[in-house]
Amino acid sequence: MKKHIPFILRIIVAAILIQTLRFKFTAHPDSVYIFKKMGLEPYGRIGIGILELIAGFLLLIPKTVWLGALLTLSVIGGAILMHLTILGMEINNDNGILFTTAIVTFLLAFKILYIYKKDIPFINKSH
Repeated sequence: MKKHIPFILRIIVAAILIQTLRFKFTAHPDSVYIFKKMGLEPYGRIGIGILELIAGFLLLIPKTVWLGALLTLSVIGGAILMHLTILGMEINNDNGILFTTAIVTFLLAFKILYIYKKDIPFINKSH
């Protein structure tokens, strides 16, 4: 089972990233509201969606897991920062679901990066 946990974590984070894309790419009113409030509508919404799509796929490819985790940390870290500075923890009466999901996704991506740290090409290089 210990061998399967990293794969399960990768699937969970990829699924979270990819399932939220429908909101960004279909211009769901909540997504438009969030990106307007940040001054990034529509290009930021689409751009962040593309980055999340790339991160989700990178997490599923064994050789690029570390890169997918790093990209996820960057994008979701930005989302958390926006929640803490501009958006607030609750968006349109969602009881903090988006913020909580961002925190969980960030923590899981951090765990994934830690698990796959040996695969990062510019770390642990033997000279």
